[in-house]
Amino acid sequence: MTRQIPVGQTKSAGFQIGVRRSLPVTRQAAWQLLTSPQGRKLWLGEAADMDFVTGEAYATKDGASGAIRVVKPLEQLRLTWQPGEWQKASTIQIRLLPATAGKTTISFHQENLADESCREAMKLRWEQALAAISAVLTGEASI
Repeated sequence: MTRQIPVGQTKSAGFQIGVRRSLPVTRQAAWQLLTSPQGRKLWLGEAADMDFVTGEAYATKDGASGAIRVVKPLEQLRLTWQPGEWQKASTIQIRLLPATAGKTTISFHQENLADESCREAMKLRWEQALAAISAVLTGEASI
């Protein structure tokens, strides 16, 4: 009898989740928003001033902390993220992918999540973040 592996569980990276959305904006516009203090609040939370450079440590006002691991302007951010109540850090990767007809796909991927309930909570978080980012980038909302 084979054991059923829960959705989102990997052998090496715990549980993971990925959420993406294509928007009618350039990669430059998406990058500028994601890395601006106002846009950063939409997905990371409110943090002290930070630069997106490899090795930069950060802490948010709600108690999460981590470090920037990879910065490829207009393409990719990779960082660790650990809320105060978590036992270990997870890894978040944000990618900006060219899509059809002048659109950009914003992709959030998170790995090293503790369990299925954490995966579901993070799925909701990234879906909400992408909805807020989309609203700002398409002019439906302002920051």
